[in-house]
Amino acid sequence: MAEPSFLQTGLTGACPQCGARTLFAGPVGFAPKCDHCGLDYSAFNVGDGPAAFLTLIIGAVVTVLAISLELSLHPPFWVHILLWVPITAIAVVYGLRIAKGMLLASEYRNKAREGRGRDRDT
Repeated sequence: MAEPSFLQTGLTGACPQCGARTLFAGPVGFAPKCDHCGLDYSAFNVGDGPAAFLTLIIGAVVTVLAISLELSLHPPFWVHILLWVPITAIAVVYGLRIAKGMLLASEYRNKAREGRGRDRDT
C-alpha cells in the first residue's frame, strides 16, 4: 500500500508508513505505535504547537460568527450557548486531530525524529 498523503493522515488517522488507521488512541492522543506495521509514533515530537494556533484561529472564527448572528437576528443568550459551545469544542478537537496527524506525517516524510543519543547526527 502506498504512503497516505498528509491530508489523508490527518483526516483519517492513517499511519504515515502503511496507511492503517492506527494513529490515534483517543480523540487527539497518539497511539504508542502502529499495530499494523510497528512504526513507533513516540519517536516523533508533534508538541502543542497545533493546539495554540487552532484555538486562536477557531476562537476568532467563532467570535466573528457569533457577533454576526447577534447583530443580524438578536437571538436570546441561551441560543448562543447552545450553538457556539459545542461547535467550538468539536472544531477544536477535530481540527487538532487533523493538524497533529498532518504534522506527524510531515515529520515522518522529512525523517525528523527525537534525538536519542547515538541516533542523532553529529
